[in-house]
Amino acid sequence: MKILVINSGSSSLKYQFFNMPATDPLTTGLVERIGLPGSTVTNHGEALKEVLNALSAKGIIHGPDDVDLVGHRVVHGGEQFCRGTEITPEVKEQIKALFSLAPLHNQVSYTCIEVAEHTFPRARQVAVFDTAFHHTLPDYAYRYAIPKSYYDDYGVRVYGFHGTSHKNVAGQAMAYLGNPAAKLITLHLGNGCSIAAVNAGRSIDTSMGFGPLSGLVMGTRSGDIDPSVVFHLIDQEQFTVAQVSNLLNKGAGLLGMAGSNDLRDVHKFADNGSDEAGLALQLYAYRIKKFIGAYAAVLNGIDAIVFTGGVGENDKVMRALVCESMDYLGLTFDASRNTAGSGQLFEINAADAKVKILVAKTNEELEIANECYSLFERES
Repeated sequence: MKILVINSGSSSLKYQFFNMPATDPLTTGLVERIGLPGSTVTNHGEALKEVLNALSAKGIIHGPDDVDLVGHRVVHGGEQFCRGTEITPEVKEQIKALFSLAPLHNQVSYTCIEVAEHTFPRARQVAVFDTAFHHTLPDYAYRYAIPKSYYDDYGVRVYGFHGTSHKNVAGQAMAYLGNPAAKLITLHLGNGCSIAAVNAGRSIDTSMGFGPLSGLVMGTRSGDIDPSVVFHLIDQEQFTVAQVSNLLNKGAGLLGMAGSNDLRDVHKFADNGSDEAGLALQLYAYRIKKFIGAYAAVLNGIDAIVFTGGVGENDKVMRALVCESMDYLGLTFDASRNTAGSGQLFEINAADAKVKILVAKTNEELEIANECYSLFERES
């Protein structure tokens, strides 16, 4: 079954092409700077044409009719979608209805769905939702302590995000440990950051909530902040709601503290004597440690923590900052393994550690392809 997986952002489009049940992609690619000044790719329609041309040029397909399924990463599935779903006119309307919950992300995904329907007219389209993995949260984890009417009428609850990534690396960890009942804490660290408590493959808590702002410190997002700060800025400093939103979502986090949302830059600033950059690194790691402690309590013990995402997979210094002084949880860190480790999945814990500290390369596109294939494998 020939499956094209599309992972679209506001100005980028990642893709992988699979001939399943084989799980190694036949090709991967990235179209960047979509719609940005100076780019020759002005919209996602042109980006998909580039993808089609690339697949044809490599001889992987002879034309658009060779594609059986197109899998789309859609960030927000609300309460309606808890698994990969074939896209119908009704599903498209439900995705549109969720625009207000993820205005930057769902609209781009919707555009790509419509473009893909025209570019690959014979293919069946499938949506895989980032929120779906967290549908297993118990009500006491996903409800907020406000009147139930706000949940019933407006859908105000914890949804969680990065679910496709958390699910993928949790699966890798359970297979590596040989323990399908493993208690895991998965850390997706990139420009956006989230942490999840996973028990036997089921998400039972996660740091992002109604939207992707809460929880850990991120590239441009503040993470958890006292709501009183918002009230103060609006009531006492005459900030508009839009200004507060822009501050906490786009002007905070590493960017707001240290002047860059790229952790590599922040390390350089700190090495060159910037106290604020050094504090940003400490705060970033400290927030992660707090959540690890909380989720160890929620899980009643842990078998492994798993680092993933651009930062989790590549930033050895940040991994060390997070793992130091965590012996009370059985997390005994091995600095030499941390420095030398490489590959799809490797350990950075001491050989005799009670709890594994794993680094895993996430593969959201493979996770999406697997969900697509599972929907239609009986027909193949």
